[in-house]
Amino acid sequence: MAKLRAAILGYGTVGQGIHRILQDKREELHQSLGLDIEVGAILVSDLEKERPAAPGVRFTDNFDEVLSIPGLQVVFEAIVGEEPAYGYLCRAIDKGCHVITANKVMFSRYHIDLHERAKAKNVYIGYEATTAGGVPVIKTLKNLLQVNSVHRIQGILNGTSNYILTSMRTDNSSFEDALRDAQALGYAEADPYNDVSGMDAYHKLMILSALAFSEQPDRQAVDVKGIDAITLEDVKRAQEEGLRYRHVAEIIQHSNGRLEASVGPQLVGPDHPLYAIEGVNNAVAVDTNYIGTLTLVGPGAGMYPTASVMVEDYAEIIGKRAGFMISI
Repeated sequence: MAKLRAAILGYGTVGQGIHRILQDKREELHQSLGLDIEVGAILVSDLEKERPAAPGVRFTDNFDEVLSIPGLQVVFEAIVGEEPAYGYLCRAIDKGCHVITANKVMFSRYHIDLHERAKAKNVYIGYEATTAGGVPVIKTLKNLLQVNSVHRIQGILNGTSNYILTSMRTDNSSFEDALRDAQALGYAEADPYNDVSGMDAYHKLMILSALAFSEQPDRQAVDVKGIDAITLEDVKRAQEEGLRYRHVAEIIQHSNGRLEASVGPQLVGPDHPLYAIEGVNNAVAVDTNYIGTLTLVGPGAGMYPTASVMVEDYAEIIGKRAGFMISI
């Protein structure tokens, strides 16, 4: 039986989810792909920190030890920030490893560079988990773009902001109270800046732009606003008018090819594709030339939605290498 060796970079919520799913689905993946998966090492920043056990797996804080795993073929990256993540993935690709990432901040900046590097080494990059969690927007866009042209993308790309806006409307909560509830439920971090400022959605929008239009707008020119200035009175007034606040990341390609992007609160009515998206759900509405508007909805964050799409990326990559699927 063929054995595939993998490594996981980071063992927080997502890293733990990846390990659990790989163990839970080990037999099923073996049946479908004919491979036995073995996690050879998990990279962490602090070996002394208490964490859930991973029997039979070596924990290390040295990336050289990860690269030295005999037969290493796939690296799952679930750490935070541009560095050292970018450097790690470059080294993994140069070694001939496929890489799968959930790191939206890093990937939004180095998307094109990493793809060019991977192409030169004949390996694949999976990045479904960088954008909209469990919503398969990357796979869907890749399929659409084989025939369709995309004119506009609108998305609720941050579940925390959507939860807060929903709670303010349905529970008459202030922004501060709704944020505290989101933190208590694990939807928001102790430092919620990236969620409520719009920066999280911005990074995801840049990834979608690179895929849909093969380029990004001038990143400095993108108007990014958060939801922290919206009051309960604003939400009530909008509701009286039959409208709802949604935090929307949007990019449009004009007829001359110019890209225009924005991230911020919008008032939307019942005819808008994002009007009915509630709670922590994410949604992406894609306007195309042939099929019109397609809207994808699903859970946008959490251990299993994010980890599961990373494992799906892994299965797709191995399937491609085995000749079961056409190459992207």
